Amino acid sequence: MANAGIQLLGFTLAFLGFIGSIASTIMVEWKASSYAGDNIITAQAMYEGLWKSCVSQSTGQVQCKVYNSLLQLPGIVLGTRGLMMASIIFSLISILVDVVGMKCTTCMAERPEQKDKVALAGGVLFIIAGLLALVGVSWYGHRIAQEFYNPFTPTNSRYEFGSALYVGWGAACLTMIGGGFLCCNCSGGGSGKAPSYPVSSSSGQPARDYV
Repeated sequence: MANAGIQLLGFTLAFLGFIGSIASTIMVEWKASSYAGDNIITAQAMYEGLWKSCVSQSTGQVQCKVYNSLLQLPGIVLGTRGLMMASIIFSLISILVDVVGMKCTTCMAERPEQKDKVALAGGVLFIIAGLLALVGVSWYGHRIAQEFYNPFTPTNSRYEFGSALYVGWGAACLTMIGGGFLCCNCSGGGSGKAPSYPVSSSSGQPARDYV
């Protein structure tokens, strides 16, 4: 039977990953302006996210612009949006499923084997959600690195990894680790029934006398 403590630990880690995925998705610092090479202008810092771009002045003033046109967005932004939103949706479904399947809840308490299977399904969904977030963040990060090392990219147009990428990577790892704990502790145990043995033919029969 599944261990309730390890199940709760896995659910907690996956839930923290779910919160981190939401935070990473709404953060604007997916990529930040680079000051490497000859790009030493520090009067302003530029950030770009999945939903808007911001410019931070040295005086502390921040100006942001929301992306108005969906069709004008680069494919990398649209694709990462879809992957992150899919990860959040899968995580939300996993939370609802695991609330039913975890040992610390009373739902389906009279059917422990099916309860373990429900928790296992929630763990698998958490792992899928973590993979989706990991692919989205890594894909966006790969594009940043590719453009940074491209010799044809102007120096003042180069960007580096923003803090949202690190939050997304951490959230994806937490989600997958939590889902792994939920899966590993849902392996079906024994059926709980003692093995039955055939009754010996000699038992219960009166002894016979032979002449």
